[in-house]
Amino acid sequence: MDIGQLTNIDARLAWPNEARNFTPWLAENLPQLGQVIGLPLELKATEVAVESFSADILARSLIDDSLVLIENQLETTDHRHLGQILTYLAGLEAKTVIWIATEFREPHISAIKWLNEHTSDAFSFFAVRLRVVRIGDSPAAPIFEVLERPSLWERQLQATARKTETSSEVVEFRRAFWLEYLARHPQAEALGMGAVGVSSNWLKADATGEIMISVWVGQRMLGLFVRSRRGADGTETRALLEPHREALETRLGARFGGDRENTFLGRQKNVDLTDRANWPDAIDWLHGSVTQYLDVLRQILPETTP
Repeated sequence: MDIGQLTNIDARLAWPNEARNFTPWLAENLPQLGQVIGLPLELKATEVAVESFSADILARSLIDDSLVLIENQLETTDHRHLGQILTYLAGLEAKTVIWIATEFREPHISAIKWLNEHTSDAFSFFAVRLRVVRIGDSPAAPIFEVLERPSLWERQLQATARKTETSSEVVEFRRAFWLEYLARHPQAEALGMGAVGVSSNWLKADATGEIMISVWVGQRMLGLFVRSRRGADGTETRALLEPHREALETRLGARFGGDRENTFLGRQKNVDLTDRANWPDAIDWLHGSVTQYLDVLRQILPETTP
């Protein structure tokens, strides 16, 4: 087998213009970013006007329906963008801010850390470095690296999910979706599927519970991915999956991923779920994917089969 060498390339070779190329690409690939930070994201709008500025991307968290602001730079961070982020934060009522750049200056990392430590627990700030790589003449591939995140982020997500489960129309929408899922595929209850009011169900894929499948739903998309158990950093899961990377990618038709170390092999489908007429086909697609993922994981990793 030929072994290639991973090389970094200039991000502007992949996206010559930030506004015309990178922002539209990211808007269509938000689940890839969402997997890295551990927060399912759904696009709300791009180039959102805030006084004389325009915020690059406004997304919605599929955990609690809060707004997520995403600011992009295909260059090294600067004070101007930090100021714009604070302006957008005030004008858009976002709860989560994701600043993406190809390089971060140390003062800006420190600023994001300070914001996480000194603002209300309701707010979360991320510094995410974008790398673009290729092997030989392969297509360019983006890699998101989280340089700064809120402390106890996983715990915050769990608390938010529990709180969100008790109220709101979105909660009822999700609960109704999972109820219909179980009505169409009642055998899924034995896998751990429940009629919950949050965006995702987590199913055990192995006997130890180290490997999980997160099955999620938004209002205009749904999907699933493999991840580590709650609170784990993904080291053990990666060690179990990595030797079988090629077979898993081939069998599942999914990119291995795992940029955040604990989410892998994501698959998604874009569908308007606000129209309940689309639910049966979407649910059947999702259940078929769940069944395939479980079968493939248990065949390739037989020692971990429940």
